[in-house]
Amino acid sequence: MGVWELLLVGLVMLLGLCGVLLPGAPGSWLVWAAVLWWALKDPRPVAWWVLVGATVALLLSQVVRWALPPRRLRAGGATPRMAVYAGVGALLGFVLLPVLGAVPGFLGGVYLCERLRLGRAGEARAALRTAMRAGGWSVLTELFACLLITGAWLGAVLWA
Repeated sequence: MGVWELLLVGLVMLLGLCGVLLPGAPGSWLVWAAVLWWALKDPRPVAWWVLVGATVALLLSQVVRWALPPRRLRAGGATPRMAVYAGVGALLGFVLLPVLGAVPGFLGGVYLCERLRLGRAGEARAALRTAMRAGGWSVLTELFACLLITGAWLGAVLWA
């Protein structure tokens, strides 16, 4: 697979990661489709192992999401700005503390957004709890699975 094709696969994954944060967008399926596209074009066995791992991770994240309360983020006060802060926080956390840093990064992003909006620490913590109860855990679960898949893909591409 050429460099341009790898860049396109990466771009589709990036769009999928952004799609996780948008209600109704098929973000996780875009990430999976990008891995499928890459696995079909790459003859190495590691590509197929990444595809199998991506499939298992997405199925597990869907099972966990079904067990969590439904997404009612708008009712909980979530805004598109909060989604951006949460997504950037999760991505930075994932990079700074590989894999596990996505969770505190996501929570930190939501807290920072609410702190800037409300101005007080106590109110920001209460808003964070409300947002997470309103469906933030569902978003975090899906985003974490997609970040894991993207990280596995990136590792396989750079390893070769």
